[in-house]
Amino acid sequence: MAKEGTLLMKYTYLGRTGLKVSRLCLGTMNFGNVTEEKEAFRIMDAALDAGINFFDTANVYGWQPKGLTEEIVGRWFAQGGGRREKVVLATKVYGDMDPIDGPNNMGGLSSYKIRRHLNASLRRLQTDHVELYQMHHIDRNVTWDELWEAFETHVRAGNVGYIGSSNFAGWHLVKAQAAAKERNFLGLVSEQHLYNLLQRLPELEVLPAAKDLGLGVIPWSPLAGGLLGSNALKAKEGSRSIRQQEKVAKHRPQLEEFAALCQELGEREDIVALAWLLTNESVTAPITGPRTLEQFESSLRVVELELTPDVLTRLDEIFPGPGGAAPEAYAW
Repeated sequence: MAKEGTLLMKYTYLGRTGLKVSRLCLGTMNFGNVTEEKEAFRIMDAALDAGINFFDTANVYGWQPKGLTEEIVGRWFAQGGGRREKVVLATKVYGDMDPIDGPNNMGGLSSYKIRRHLNASLRRLQTDHVELYQMHHIDRNVTWDELWEAFETHVRAGNVGYIGSSNFAGWHLVKAQAAAKERNFLGLVSEQHLYNLLQRLPELEVLPAAKDLGLGVIPWSPLAGGLLGSNALKAKEGSRSIRQQEKVAKHRPQLEEFAALCQELGEREDIVALAWLLTNESVTAPITGPRTLEQFESSLRVVELELTPDVLTRLDEIFPGPGGAAPEAYAW
């Protein structure tokens, strides 16, 4: 429950499940990599105080070493105070963790790997279960019979509550659910996907498929790697990577129009970009990835911002989508 004087968090159901999650999801990818542990603890405490109960991580986060982010989250849980009980925890499996463990622990999704990597994640997170276990990418070398057999085992054992996907194409979602239905299994409940004002291709196939199947969409990189943030046009050239400079140059006209619109509204660019995502009925919760407590606290404004139809029309003009869902987007 949010503290008195803070914004009132909003909640929704995760896909077609009865599990309620906050409309903002706290992304932890920067913890241990950019954000030191003490600051990460402050951010997670502030998230709970603000009413955010949905936390997302992955076994590969931390990078040096991989798994460090899960360890930080686990040490935060270990402080007690109901921290674990208040969090809907999501983590992921797919990437390689330690090549020393052999070829079966490299990138992919086998039953062997899922079992080993889930157990390792639970140890790092200092918990006996995760609410949402997500496939970080599609593995075309594994059958759905093998995947669903593996995941069903962990759901029945109580180690996992629900299964989600990430970076799946629309037809992958359909195949996954068809196979799950044959087994009388719930299957996927969510798809975590790259979706933002600068990347609207998911509107063609992924979002319509998710909506039809009753899956919640969890957008990652909602600010397009910072391009939709308030400092995208202000940063000095020398402070950006070459790749970031190229992206800014490519999208500068759009970003300048976007900045002008946000100035008219009296809102920061990142807040408007997040609010735009929340207007889509397919979206459950965009993932925010704060590096500091200040960044986190400044993002909370989004839960009370409502964009008018006129503003949405102007955003469509600045950042044109693919024209709607397929096939009408490109055919009669």
